[in-house]
Amino acid sequence: MTQRLAQVAEKVGVSKATVSRVLNGKPGVSEDTRQAVLTALDVLGYERPTQLRGERGKLIGLVLPELSNPIFPAFAEVVGGALAQRGLTPVLCSQTPGGIQETDYIDLLLQQQVSGVVFAGGLYAQADAPHGHYRLLHERGMPVVLVNAAIPGLDFPCVSTDDAVAVEQAWRHLRSLGHERIGLALGPADHVPSLRKLEAGRAAAGGELEEGLVARGLYSMEGGQSAAFRLLDAGATGIVCASDIIALGAVRAARRRGLSVPEDVSVVGYDDSPLMTVTAPALSTIRQPIDAMGRAAVELLTAQMEGKEVVRDEILFEPELVVRASTGPVRRV
Repeated sequence: MTQRLAQVAEKVGVSKATVSRVLNGKPGVSEDTRQAVLTALDVLGYERPTQLRGERGKLIGLVLPELSNPIFPAFAEVVGGALAQRGLTPVLCSQTPGGIQETDYIDLLLQQQVSGVVFAGGLYAQADAPHGHYRLLHERGMPVVLVNAAIPGLDFPCVSTDDAVAVEQAWRHLRSLGHERIGLALGPADHVPSLRKLEAGRAAAGGELEEGLVARGLYSMEGGQSAAFRLLDAGATGIVCASDIIALGAVRAARRRGLSVPEDVSVVGYDDSPLMTVTAPALSTIRQPIDAMGRAAVELLTAQMEGKEVVRDEILFEPELVVRASTGPVRRV
C-alpha cells in the first residue's frame, strides 16, 4: 500500500497524504487533483477502490512509430505523465513490422471514443505516404497534435525541434575541429525531418553539398551502418546523423573499416536518447527538448478539447548540442 501511494504521488506530483485522501474519499482535494490521482492509478496498473470504479478518465491516443528507438519511450513518459496530471488516460499505440498499421490504430482509437490524439512520428512525417486517415480525424473535429512534422493542407497544431538550427550546431562543431569532409546520414528521401536536415546541411556547406556526402537509409543501426559505409567511401571524416540509432550504426561501420571514433571519424547523433552517455564512445549529439515539447503538445491538445483557440502554425523548439567523446579534431596526415 505504501509503495502504491508513493508511486502514484510521484506520478501526479502531490503528497502521499493527498493520494490517501482521494483513495479514501475524504474532502480537501480539488477535482483536478482527484482526477489526476485516479488516472495515475489506471496508468500504473493499480485497481481503483471499489467505490471509485466506473469513473474512467477521458482516453487520449498516443501513437508512436516504434519503441525500439529509446527517444520514443522517453517521449511517451513525458506525455503520459502530463496527461495523467490532467486526469486523462493515454492509450499507447506502437507499430511493429508486420503488425497493426497506423490506419488500423486510428480505427481502434475512434471505436474507443478517444478525446484526442498525439502523434509522435508516423506516416504524416512521410511526404509521399497516404494521409487519408488524418483527414478523417480533421473532418470529425478530433483534437490532434503532431510532433516534428506538419501535414500540408491540415491545420493540426505541431511542435517540432528546429532541424535547421540542429544541423547548423553540429556542422559548426565539426568545422571547429577541422573537419572539411562532412557527410549526412539521413532517413528515407520523403521523410520530412530528413528533408529539412538535408536543406540545412546544404546551407551549412555554403549552398552546395557533394552528392556522395549524403546517404539515406532506415532509422536503425543497420541503416546507419549502411549509410556510413557510403559516406566513408566518399572520404567523410565527420558524420552528422538524423538519429542516435543511426549514429550508433555509423560508429559500428567505422570500426568495421578498422577506423577509430573519434580519432579517424567523428560522429554526431540526434535526439540525446537515454543511455547515450554510456555508449563507447559516449555519443556527441543534438538534444531534442522532449520534456518541453511533450508538455506543449499536451497543452495544445487539452486546449482544443476545451474549445479554446490554439496556434495552428508549427511551433519550433531550440535544440542543444551535447559534446561528448564521439567527436574530436580531424586527423592530419
